[in-house]
Amino acid sequence: MKVVIVLNTVWNVVNFRSGLIRALVAAGYDVLVVAPPDGYVTRLATLGCRYVPMNMDNQGTHPVRDLLLVFRLIKLFMRERPDVFLGYTVKPNVYGSLAAYVVGVPVVNNVAGLGSVFIDDSSLTSLVRFLYRLAFFRSREVFFQNDEDRRHFIKGGLVRSATAERLPGSGVDLKKFFFQPSVPAGKRCKFRFLLIARMLWDKGVAEFVEAARLIQERWPEAECCLLGFVDVPSPSSIPLSQINQWVAEGSVRYLGESDDVCSEIAMADCIVLPSFYREGVPHSLLESAAVGRPLITTDTDGCRDAVEDGKNGFLCKPRDAQDLAEKMERMLLLTEEERHAMALYGRKKMERQFDEKIVIQKYMEVIESIKREGKARRAACQ
Repeated sequence: MKVVIVLNTVWNVVNFRSGLIRALVAAGYDVLVVAPPDGYVTRLATLGCRYVPMNMDNQGTHPVRDLLLVFRLIKLFMRERPDVFLGYTVKPNVYGSLAAYVVGVPVVNNVAGLGSVFIDDSSLTSLVRFLYRLAFFRSREVFFQNDEDRRHFIKGGLVRSATAERLPGSGVDLKKFFFQPSVPAGKRCKFRFLLIARMLWDKGVAEFVEAARLIQERWPEAECCLLGFVDVPSPSSIPLSQINQWVAEGSVRYLGESDDVCSEIAMADCIVLPSFYREGVPHSLLESAAVGRPLITTDTDGCRDAVEDGKNGFLCKPRDAQDLAEKMERMLLLTEEERHAMALYGRKKMERQFDEKIVIQKYMEVIESIKREGKARRAACQ
């Protein structure tokens, strides 16, 4: 049985879908990954899958380019004849699903948050809603990463309730992101707050920087750091020049990019993500809680799923640097024992609710069901 997975970047595949691909390959499936090429292509070989590069205009809305993407996907599906198509991110979900319907391939979608286009209503929002409705109408299963997004799509008529199911985010690899106690106060130089994200305004980076200014006036022993890609192709992208300006002011430290996020989390004392982006469930929060770090994030869709306020972190108001600073100060005022209790609670929460194995099992069940139905149809035709 052949499974085709289409995403907007190979980086996304390597960082968030590796466990699923390995499980499918181990179960005997022929897995084909389709995505625009980037610096992570060579890592696909370790997953046991095949790879077909396919460019897509991830941020653009040019109808001709999008139509050409549909035609390229139709051609690919006709050549490969997959038994199931798995779609992630907006354009693969929409145009991959439409192409799969033309060829008669069963579709399983994953909505990992609604993104910046759903923050404010606009003509583009209306267009995206229409495309989702068109693409998801015949999907076999549509997975959502939080209940708010699932209800939003059902209420708006974008998906049938019978096919809409919630997953616990993308899940987290609990072996890779293992529990590591924080360095005791007497052995560390400074208490480190760390924001891990693509450098986008929608991720609340500016609010984090402003909160850092407020914190450092009263807590010189605290430092605030940024980790993640800069100049990403997005209307919300923060230029490197702005990051450098903040660093020059002494507001934050920029740690660059890292392929060893687990080690960066381990060197931090608290992970902060003041996002007002329509998140699924932020992977950085799940990974950080698994390692055993208290969290501070916004009381918004997706983000709040990772935090039980007061138990494994604090929730703050979106777009409110003052409230964020107050929550960061509350974290600093906790004792070592209280923060350790938060760390343990967060780890247990990940084990109970967000283990990657839960996500993989859901996918395997749906794909196995499609496999059985295909066998039954072939038997009936004989």
